[in-house]
Amino acid sequence: MIDRIRDYCERRGFEVCSRMGARMGIRPGVIRLYFIYTSFIALGSPLIIYLILAFWIKIKDYVRGGGSRDSVLDI
Repeated sequence: MIDRIRDYCERRGFEVCSRMGARMGIRPGVIRLYFIYTSFIALGSPLIIYLILAFWIKIKDYVRGGGSRDSVLDI
């Protein structure tokens, strides 16, 4: 049940923890815990960093992938 919820959130979410984990060689669960614990300690400021990273990842995907259109006829 928990795995299904996590998979749903990862597919619909920003995939920040998964991508950071893949890039640094750390499990995404450890990075998620880091964000949660530091958010409690720093009163939510890591949430701003998380959202900036999510925005950066979406922009990078959009630029590299050419947007959501696959052909000229999709205009």
